[in-house]
Amino acid sequence: GNPRGAQASAVRACAMWGKNSANVTDTTAISVHGTNPQNLVEKILRSKIYNHAYWKEHCFGLTAESLVDKAMELDTVGGTFGGIREPSHFIQLTLKMLQIQPEKEIVLEFIKNEDYKYVRALGAFYLRLTGRPAEVFQYLEPLYNDYRKLRRRLASGEYCLVHVDELVDELLRDEYVFDLALPHLPKRHTLVASGLLTGPRRSALEEDLNELIAEEEAAEAAAKAEAKAAAKAAAKEQKAAAEAAAREKEAAAASRRPPPP
Repeated sequence: GNPRGAQASAVRACAMWGKNSANVTDTTAISVHGTNPQNLVEKILRSKIYNHAYWKEHCFGLTAESLVDKAMELDTVGGTFGGIREPSHFIQLTLKMLQIQPEKEIVLEFIKNEDYKYVRALGAFYLRLTGRPAEVFQYLEPLYNDYRKLRRRLASGEYCLVHVDELVDELLRDEYVFDLALPHLPKRHTLVASGLLTGPRRSALEEDLNELIAEEEAAEAAAKAEAKAAAKAAAKEQKAAAEAAAREKEAAAASRRPPPP
């Protein structure tokens, strides 16, 4: 092989780690799936992002904390679009997250965010890129219960609507989303068989159905108890009425008897 070429490749690889440039990976970041986190975004797309005005003006100097504010401004999801395949703000913030590698707690806060659906989508996409398979299922499956609409920028530049649960389904089933190749994700049943996940996924519909059944059973039990109490009260009243009637009859009979001599 060419030693100079190998040396140059090593220098380029090392240059992606460090704090001297807006485009390098944080030195405290750890490898993801055996590589520099930024390598999860293909080189051509990375270059486009590094040269984009949004990256230079808005992503420079972002920290894990200030990135939340930028994520809250998102109004679309998507990869690249248009004739020149311009990178979306969504994919640029994804690369920024790969670069600074926020703490897992911050990523989970993104995913659990009920108020900002695009923050949730960004957190879910980032976790799918970087998380361990069991974590991906554990934290993304609950989002199947989120039916809110997201605006999606298509490659043509046009927009379409996608629901959060549909996006989650793509992330768990597809190999390529938003112009990025997703790391391999084993099938759910494989993880269950390995003991990394427990039981089948419980859907919101199943939970609602169980809740409805429980409510119906409780209502039925309450109705039975009420009917039993009403029957008991009616029997008591009937008994009291019969006793009163018997007393009246006895009193009437006593009044008709001739007085003793």
